[in-house]
Amino acid sequence: MNIAIVDYKRGNIQSVTYALNRLGVTPVLTSNKEEIAAADKVLMPGVGEAGSAMRCLQELELDQFIPTLQQPVLGICLGMQLMCSSSEEGQTPCLSIFDTEVKKFPGNELKVPHVGWNSIDQYKGRLWEGLNNNAYVYFVHGYYVALHETTASVCNYMAPFSAALEKDNFYAVQFHPEKSGEVGERILQNFLTL
Repeated sequence: MNIAIVDYKRGNIQSVTYALNRLGVTPVLTSNKEEIAAADKVLMPGVGEAGSAMRCLQELELDQFIPTLQQPVLGICLGMQLMCSSSEEGQTPCLSIFDTEVKKFPGNELKVPHVGWNSIDQYKGRLWEGLNNNAYVYFVHGYYVALHETTASVCNYMAPFSAALEKDNFYAVQFHPEKSGEVGERILQNFLTL
């Protein structure tokens, strides 16, 4: 299986690579359009700030390219947020795969960023096969996506928000499956078998 990880100079690449290696897959880290287009599956992980990440995608001419992909694509954390229409982080226009905004947590009663283990539920779609409801996964984020017609699972922190999104061949998770133990491994395996 040919798996491409989009290289747009954002962190967490090694953790995702190791998680895929444990599943018997050796991914290719690339920003080359031909390699990405030829992949069976594409992952877009990321840790960092939306504005600089989008500038990098634009410089690599991937901002118009990624939304045209036909194979399964998985965005992780910042990768998920960049798939949305815009982010309040730097008032950044994003890839507009999902027609929804990324908003900043208000930071009133609970700690921001949201860091640590939290449960997810209300699954929709094929990423969740074999998982019990209220499975725990690992989050690190200060921005979130509100509930939306493309919401594929829900987490509650201050209020319910989208832990995952799904539309056509695009899948996205706000949490880090590569750091979420057996649950995260199952989600990655489900993605690989789509």
